[in-house]
Amino acid sequence: MQIGHGHFFQNLDGRPDHEVWRTEMALADAAEGLGFDSVWAVEHHFAGYSMSTDPLQFLTWVAGRTKTVRLGTMVSVLPWHDPVRLAEHICVLDHLSDGRLILGMGRGLARQEFDGFGVPMDQSRALFDRYATDVLDAFETGRISDLELRPRPLSPLRGRVYASSISPASAETLARVGAGMMIFLQKPWEQTIGDVERYTEQYRLHQGVDPPKPMVVIFNACHDDLVVAAELYEQVVEYYRSTIDHYGFADPAMAAIPGYEYYGNIARTIAKNGRDAFARFLADLQPWGTPDEVVDQIREVVRRTDAGGLIVVSAYGNLSPETVLANQQRFARTVLPALHALGKPDLTRTT
Repeated sequence: MQIGHGHFFQNLDGRPDHEVWRTEMALADAAEGLGFDSVWAVEHHFAGYSMSTDPLQFLTWVAGRTKTVRLGTMVSVLPWHDPVRLAEHICVLDHLSDGRLILGMGRGLARQEFDGFGVPMDQSRALFDRYATDVLDAFETGRISDLELRPRPLSPLRGRVYASSISPASAETLARVGAGMMIFLQKPWEQTIGDVERYTEQYRLHQGVDPPKPMVVIFNACHDDLVVAAELYEQVVEYYRSTIDHYGFADPAMAAIPGYEYYGNIARTIAKNGRDAFARFLADLQPWGTPDEVVDQIREVVRRTDAGGLIVVSAYGNLSPETVLANQQRFARTVLPALHALGKPDLTRTT
């Protein structure tokens, strides 16, 4: 089981932004020595919800301070970028890290981020499909938009590329472009399992082989003291409250945007059950408790999703720097060995 450490750069309580960044940098600095196999960073803009505006730049810093951890985006939001420039940035990081890059791609969800970049949200699916194909093809042909990509790519991205999948229609898109599935746990389990099965079927249809095993993003909320573990769980709930606000999940108008029809279901669920109930539903999908309980729950997550790896997030909500650093170390000491014992499938297979 490949275990990565994920970074959200969340600032919900008004602390200095520099403090948040220094904490995430310390977590990334410690990851390789603690036994994590990879380091991942999200992309978000214009809000304290997540202050990770350039994951490739952050991962370049990580690359210069590490030797073995792989470097992943979770995700680079393709519609917000010029695909030629993005391909160049990806290629440079791959060279600087001697081929350690894992590309995570997504099409974006928050209206204010699309508005900030002047990108029509209703075009995100078409833009994602076109840009994903262009960027992935460039790492096989060495050319993008009739331009030569220099430095030349070290190796193809297909086989080491993942894309976030939440709406049901995403499964075919991921399969068609040849990307693995990155799962953020935000649905009832029967829907998530159905998505994985649909994606697997589509991948075999389009690529002619079995897909790479999914990567699943989880929160790190374990402690020997169950009372403290419950306090960490409450901060996972706080994170999901911020997610509802940032993405506008409660806004039924989301369903009227082409490509985002699925989110009407979420808005109806929130209207029926309340914002806090939905935040707790999402938090309850996450493993939490004592280390032994977390190991057992993660094994169940892996069984249900057929995951090949996890991305573990230690800093979220309003947790203090001291708490998140101890959180990461505790997970590495008490949970990581049991997960590595599950085996280590290669995250960079070729199809």
